[in-house]
Amino acid sequence: MRKASRLFEIIQILRLATRPVTAAVIAERLEVTVRSIYRDIAALQAMRVPIEGGRGIGYILRPGFDLPPLMFSIEETEAIVLALALLERTGDEELKEAARSVNRKIAGAVPAPLRQSLRSNALHAWGTISPPPTGLDLALVRRAIRDERKLSITYRDGAGQETERNIRPIALIYYSATAVIVGWCELRAGLRNFRTDRIEAGGAIDAYFTGEGDRLRAAWIAGWTSSQAAAG
Repeated sequence: MRKASRLFEIIQILRLATRPVTAAVIAERLEVTVRSIYRDIAALQAMRVPIEGGRGIGYILRPGFDLPPLMFSIEETEAIVLALALLERTGDEELKEAARSVNRKIAGAVPAPLRQSLRSNALHAWGTISPPPTGLDLALVRRAIRDERKLSITYRDGAGQETERNIRPIALIYYSATAVIVGWCELRAGLRNFRTDRIEAGGAIDAYFTGEGDRLRAAWIAGWTSSQAAAG
């Protein structure tokens, strides 16, 4: 997690807490060292964020400090909550936990009447929940797409044949049954779709396709649009 994101998360944890929170608890939530949290707290205090407390006793955020309001309408907030619920149907464990975190932040930021409405669990997303793929972490795929970093995968096709592929991932599609990686396959020298439930093993390699992602996505979308037009 980048430092700027971590500082924001610390403020959110303290803002939603009802009692002092120790550095150890924050460190466990953010998956960093306690020493990093001490440095982050000091940095926030230097920015005049009113955090009080100390080592061993925990930290609190003095009342009156808040972040700028999101300014969402009730309908917009409900749309976000329902969209977050849909993430529970994916096999992406990191995104699912991120959705729960966003829900907590929304609940802490909205006025009391709307907060009660959200807590009533009146909005649900129903359907099959995809199991997470066993051969490749979807969080790693999303980072590779953002960083334009190549993946090496062992892929099993519909006939059961396994091949080793180096791919340039450009998109990740979440279906009800599984997720699909769209990428340039160096073995086939073309854009291909890879079902994540057919990836036996995989990981990022120390090779990048910097600056090519947008061009490859444009080619993929153009081909997809052409196929739809021909089918129509």
